[in-house]
Amino acid sequence: MRCYVRDVCVERVKQGFLYCTLAAFLLVAASACGSSSSISDSDLERAPTSGWITNGGDVTNDRYSSLTTINASDVGKLKGVWLTHLRNSGTAAKYSSGETQPLVYKGVIYTTTGADDVFALSVKSGAILWQYKANLDQEISTVCCGWLNRGVAIGDGRLYLGQLDGKVVALDMKTGTVDWTRQLVQWQKGQTITGAPLYMDGKIFIGVVGADFGTRGVFEALDAKTGATVWSFYTIPGPHDPGGNTWPSGSSAYLRGGASIWSTPAYDPKLGLLYFSTGNTGSDWYGGGREGKNLYANSIIALDAKTGQLKWYYQEVHHDVWDYDAPSPVILFDSTDANGNTVPAIAQPGKTGWLYMLNRETGKPLFSSPETAVPQDAAQKTWPTQPIPSVGAFIPHGAPPASQVARVEKEAKGTPAGKLQVEVARTMYTPPSTTKLTIYSPGPQGGDNWEPASYNPMTHMFYVCAAYQTVGVQGAANPFRPGQSYSGVGALAGLAWTESTGTFTAIDGNTGKVVWQHQWPESCYSGTATTAGNLVFVGRNAGELQAYNATNGKLLWSFQTGAGANGSPTMFEDGGQEYVAFYAAGNSLQASPHGDSFWLFGLNGTIGPAKAPGAGVGTNHAGEGGGATTTAGDAAAGKVVFQDNCATCHGMDGTGGNGGPDLTSIPSAKRLSVVTKQVTDGGGGMPAFGSTLTQKQIADVAAYVTTQITENNK
Repeated sequence: MRCYVRDVCVERVKQGFLYCTLAAFLLVAASACGSSSSISDSDLERAPTSGWITNGGDVTNDRYSSLTTINASDVGKLKGVWLTHLRNSGTAAKYSSGETQPLVYKGVIYTTTGADDVFALSVKSGAILWQYKANLDQEISTVCCGWLNRGVAIGDGRLYLGQLDGKVVALDMKTGTVDWTRQLVQWQKGQTITGAPLYMDGKIFIGVVGADFGTRGVFEALDAKTGATVWSFYTIPGPHDPGGNTWPSGSSAYLRGGASIWSTPAYDPKLGLLYFSTGNTGSDWYGGGREGKNLYANSIIALDAKTGQLKWYYQEVHHDVWDYDAPSPVILFDSTDANGNTVPAIAQPGKTGWLYMLNRETGKPLFSSPETAVPQDAAQKTWPTQPIPSVGAFIPHGAPPASQVARVEKEAKGTPAGKLQVEVARTMYTPPSTTKLTIYSPGPQGGDNWEPASYNPMTHMFYVCAAYQTVGVQGAANPFRPGQSYSGVGALAGLAWTESTGTFTAIDGNTGKVVWQHQWPESCYSGTATTAGNLVFVGRNAGELQAYNATNGKLLWSFQTGAGANGSPTMFEDGGQEYVAFYAAGNSLQASPHGDSFWLFGLNGTIGPAKAPGAGVGTNHAGEGGGATTTAGDAAAGKVVFQDNCATCHGMDGTGGNGGPDLTSIPSAKRLSVVTKQVTDGGGGMPAFGSTLTQKQIADVAAYVTTQITENNK
């Protein structure tokens, strides 16, 4: 058995310990070498309070802890027990490292970063016991929404990780050494992996993403010992499969149909069913080439866990042309109907701004959700109706606010969108026009995007963190090219993730009604977690991790973590003490301050809040210091800066990504002085980089944009 105790001591010295005492040596050794192979399926089905061993807390994905030591009466005393920096892993602006969910098992915390690096930390000391480096190819060009990883799975003495390069990796829990690697998909063809797997019954269950690049979604069951495929389920059916008739007959559109799986599935051991939600169709905003409902995109799906056979589905959005996918994890819970009967249920908060609540045995809605006539567009081949839930709304629905319409129109100026006639959607589900710029809300941020909600069986409430976004879109029949963006956009404006407002909402699981809600000037963009101590935790973009009274929504505690608090808190018990683990690292789409701060909080903590981070989008490229004053631009160096800070929004080739405009279509983007000023000061939906990049980096990236991107596309 290799415990690497010497290496742990060396790591403690590096972190500021002047010597490694025998007591400290034994303490860390115990954490590093504890047994890690005795996890049972029953542990996974309802995680013990001593740990947090699945991505959702247990296989229900409810992110609920039955611990009560930290509660509504004493949470105000919570302070940091220790703070560990994760070696600057995944801190450049392109990373959304903070989206991970830390796992805890037998005195060790396991967490990931947006660089797909994995760290094992000692609960006792915060020392880094080992690190796995993914060493991702920095030329990966098919990442949709920031470079990110949402966590690992534990089972059979291993950690299981899905990577942006399409690999699935099994690591030894004790050492971090690679046990096996499987190249599941090819990023060059548009498919990557971001969600945390689920381990159960000797298998790991994992989904693939890539709808934005015109791929066909797939959900895999892999043998945990070897990585071999046990069964596969394509989330877009073939022509002869059930649901295949919801795609055009005789067409290959289904092969580009999308339906990505962004999150960890849930599992019902009694029913033997796996549940997960799927993403939007490909292309995102144009449906003229894919007539039909387009199953099983934008859906909640139930599969037989042993065979992968489809048991039922519920499609939240038919023939999606709004980018209304369902990336947030599903949650299993028990509801009580009007007659007092217990109903096995499932819920999922969508980008549409509703909490969809279904019977998990049948897939039927718990509350009225009638198919309702919606506006039509012949060019978009729209579906005549959409299911409209009668309860569970956590954002406004209807025409976008006038102030947001004005913002979108302002940001459209100087771009291709600014040349189009504008139409403002009067109702939800107004399809984007193929000849005009259609301004509608909610936009593709939502509603609820990837952010995991939580459910508290004591309060019977769901806690949903969401945004309210307005955007302008013109749909277009973009040609399909493997590995290239397949968005279906002719023009796009106002997709400024940083300019959305937010809601933090408690919804009753028995009635679907809103119990309390907070409205924020910025988006709510973190996972939530709740406890039997009548608490719910949520993060803020500016760095505060907060705790609220789960029953009435009163703010009880707020702690500045030093970087964007966009992750998911983890609660557990160790040595009789209750703790909260949280990774504050920031988010690329939210342009929240980046960092690498892993916190452990407890009532026995003594460390106060960090200094509030400045506004910005990230940190300098790894290995480069600040304070440079050289202004001569180096285009080769600027390519690296562009990849780290700009490609998330503008695409790797500068022709558009997640809301950033096509730089080759903007005449002023050919002028060095204009680009330099824009990068420095921001504006028009783009954050300012003046405080996060050095002068040399700004000069380098401006040189790269003007000589390699726009100069070559005159």
